[in-house]
Amino acid sequence: MAIITSLCAFIYHLPALSRWLLRPYYALSATLSVAFLAVRKLPPLCSALPSDREDGNSCDFDWREIEILMFLSAIVMMKNRRAMNTEQHVGNVFMFSKVANLLLFFRLDVRLGLIYLVACLVFVVTCRPPLYMGPEYIKYFSDRTLEEELSRDRHTVWLVEFFANWVPECQTFAPIFADLSLRYDCPGLKFGKVDAGRYGDASAKFKVSASPLAKQLPALLLFCDGVEAMRRPLTDSRGRAVTWTFSQENVIREFNLNEIYAEGSSRKKRKEVKEVKKEEVKEVVKEEVKEEEGSVAETKKNK
Repeated sequence: MAIITSLCAFIYHLPALSRWLLRPYYALSATLSVAFLAVRKLPPLCSALPSDREDGNSCDFDWREIEILMFLSAIVMMKNRRAMNTEQHVGNVFMFSKVANLLLFFRLDVRLGLIYLVACLVFVVTCRPPLYMGPEYIKYFSDRTLEEELSRDRHTVWLVEFFANWVPECQTFAPIFADLSLRYDCPGLKFGKVDAGRYGDASAKFKVSASPLAKQLPALLLFCDGVEAMRRPLTDSRGRAVTWTFSQENVIREFNLNEIYAEGSSRKKRKEVKEVKKEEVKEVVKEEVKEEEGSVAETKKNK
């Protein structure tokens, strides 16, 4: 049953996975992840490789390589239990596969290990994960515009993310935050972003550190009545972020988005009702003016 469930999940996510794998970053990452498998299994390449197998078959895994691969599978399963979406699942698989490939290549031959290490370093330097470019209802702020917006309309609740494009967790959270903005945007609740790496003054004012050692990014700040009401993650006495999972469920629950959205939507309805009443009053006044003008004209005519 577990195998059937995993197979069904793989088939369900196959269209999304295929779109990712067609991107250069994921295609190269997948190639590096299966490099040792290709070298060990393809006959033209594996013929001259050393092997610790008793039968001397150099085109099959020996017991130590199987141990390393089994350990890799266990690590990936544990890490993926905390993954927020399918993209992070795939990222964990690629990352730990490269680590296992590096160990296997160094164990096989130091020269092959060095070649693989250089290939990984070149990949890290030259290739970056693609940024999220999907639909969103998010306003991007700078140092001044955030304060101006908060002071301009204090009746609107703002959920603002401080992020940096070079932080993997921010890239993983980007589609989740965009989906939340599409789902909960209303007159009483708005979503915003501040590039903490680019706008240091805004980060300093709201005490969000962009340092990799602090691990405070991404940071979510909720503003009510123009002032900060809460944030996640929290920080300890040393300024380091307390571990918090940036999943859609956690954000909705911790920031009470359902309640804020319901209140914001009712505010919109009240505003619409007021506008309708104003239009009705205007129409009534126009009718009364017309009737009065008609009666005045009729009176003059009789005279």
